Amino acid sequence: MTVVDTAVGEREADEGSDRARWLHIAREAADDLAMDAVAREQAGKTPFDEVARLREAELLTLLIPAEHGGGGADWRTAYAVVRRIATADGAIGQLLGCHYFLSFSARFFAGPHVSARVEREAAAGQWCWGGGFAAREPHVTLTATGSGCLLDGHQSYPTGARVADRLAVRAVRSDTGEPMAVLVDTAQPGVVCSDDGETFGQRLAAGGSVGFDSVPVADDDVLGSLSPDEGVLPPFAGLAAPTARLVSVQLCLGIAEGVLAEVREYSRPVNAHAQPYSPPQDPYVLTAYGELAVAARAASALADQALDALDQGLARGEDLDDDECAEIAVLATAAEAAASRAAQQITARALDVIGADSAASRHGLDRFWRNARTHTLYEPVAHRFREVGDYVLNGSHPPFVLPS
Repeated sequence: MTVVDTAVGEREADEGSDRARWLHIAREAADDLAMDAVAREQAGKTPFDEVARLREAELLTLLIPAEHGGGGADWRTAYAVVRRIATADGAIGQLLGCHYFLSFSARFFAGPHVSARVEREAAAGQWCWGGGFAAREPHVTLTATGSGCLLDGHQSYPTGARVADRLAVRAVRSDTGEPMAVLVDTAQPGVVCSDDGETFGQRLAAGGSVGFDSVPVADDDVLGSLSPDEGVLPPFAGLAAPTARLVSVQLCLGIAEGVLAEVREYSRPVNAHAQPYSPPQDPYVLTAYGELAVAARAASALADQALDALDQGLARGEDLDDDECAEIAVLATAAEAAASRAAQQITARALDVIGADSAASRHGLDRFWRNARTHTLYEPVAHRFREVGDYVLNGSHPPFVLPS
């Protein structure tokens, strides 16, 4: 073995060990969340305590480079952590996944000096991020002044608005109409968060509306353009869309795997309290488990393909071209469509195995279906199939659309 081979082997071993450590932390956090998941979900309180648990486990800074004070992990590790958390609590999985994407967004849309500054401050303050960049009406408006900018308007966000230390939002420049990514300190005067994000699922994702009334924004907190116009964003910034879509993928897969695990545990003969509609030897039960397991594994395999492609794209950095970015985006879009369908199918049909007792509120099994259905309503799967079809048939690159 050469010196280079030895160095590579040692680095890979270190990376594997570091990833295993984060996954161990995620398992412990998920187990902690699972203990009172039903009671917390039914209470529907703003998840300040849950965010504190994530902060204590140092999961909020996982993606920030070690030289900036963070955990130094990669997206493959972050996705695995989101998926693990989502098996226990889909809403907290969504909260964490959105936090990871938004906290990484400066690397896509801002220069290296700004992104390094943001990451250092985020690590030092253990920030929790919320908000989102999806296009919505009415617009939040960004107006230039002599000493920076002012932010005005009102938006609703499905994730993190009520618990965030920083909001990453989409705002339209008042002079040009160009959409921009903007970082907002929620402690600033003029930022008013409201608890009006009521949904039948994902109730702990801390969604809600935010009003901005002449909120001061420093020039360095205007991270960059979000314009979908051709030639405005470099291909690397275009990876923001598939990166965000793969958060949705891992969330869907985690919710699906979570309900399968709970239903399987309930159905086993060793569970003295279980009264399943059919015994576990029933061919119908076995067939149902087989079909659902195949759906989950097929969606997971497609997600792995998309993640491999994203890894390669992120590694290429500024050398990435438009065609490569489009291929990655299509794979992520296809993975999201498959995971969305799988989550809806699995969370609905898994309860059939148990029968009427699955509707008992003490089990809380309905939360998996409600969480999956609520999340997938934000990104209709028909749109994803259309984008994949247009690429396969016509070679059209997917539009730069950031998900909710």
